[in-house]
Amino acid sequence: MRASAARRAAAQQLRDAGVSSPERDADLLLAHVLDVGLGRLPLVDDLDVAQQEQYAALLARRAAREPLQHLTGTAAFRHVDLEVGPGVFVPRPETELLAGWAIEQASALSTPVVVDLCTGSGAIAKAVADELPEADVHAVELDEQAYAWAERNLARTGVDLRQGDMATAFDDLTGTVDVVVCNPPYIPLEAWESVAAEARDHDPHLALFSGQDGLDAMRVLERRAALLLRPGGVVGAEHADVQGASAPAVFAATGRWLDVADHRDLAGRARYVTARLAR
Repeated sequence: MRASAARRAAAQQLRDAGVSSPERDADLLLAHVLDVGLGRLPLVDDLDVAQQEQYAALLARRAAREPLQHLTGTAAFRHVDLEVGPGVFVPRPETELLAGWAIEQASALSTPVVVDLCTGSGAIAKAVADELPEADVHAVELDEQAYAWAERNLARTGVDLRQGDMATAFDDLTGTVDVVVCNPPYIPLEAWESVAAEARDHDPHLALFSGQDGLDAMRVLERRAALLLRPGGVVGAEHADVQGASAPAVFAATGRWLDVADHRDLAGRARYVTARLAR
């Protein structure tokens, strides 16, 4: 079978299934089957029977809305690759902006102490350690399955990874941390039906839902960050695009924070909040 025809048919199959990026997903799955980079796909003439069968099986799973990254086993995040699969939240491109903010804040210091709460796959912690090798990076994850993925991804990075609850983590670092960063669960329970099938049916619910207004974890984060940070230290946390006012209000209402600000993603949507602990 001609590879070009297979790619066109695959994209149409995914489009009919409601996949948001059918052409790219079709190409990424074919590149995975052939073990080549995307740039080499136009050079491929034909698929043999085994390749066709493997491609068809992966396309059927993707059409059933299984996450692309579960099918390939990897997710790219800034300059690092992560192993992902069932039991761990698949990192999203928009979270790279929050990681970039944390790296920028920490890079102004000679030996910054950075804590990644709710680390999940370890994406933010790994990115910080990769881009700032001088940083002292710590990460915590509560869920047992997600922790196992983080262990794989953070092996040999120098990151201090612990299993536990962000509400009680890192008592030994109290008052010494320069940057706290977190991608907490933030989806309101009432928004269940509006969540994309890839996330709702495959990402762990512990990483998605956070009370009736979606801000329960944000409130826990505010209290923990205030304890961990040194005076003048900073915190950054991702939130839903509808929480551009309510998430910053969690910090502003306590009187503990200065420079509370919200930040937009590349699509112009409210995406993460930052604040500085008052001295």
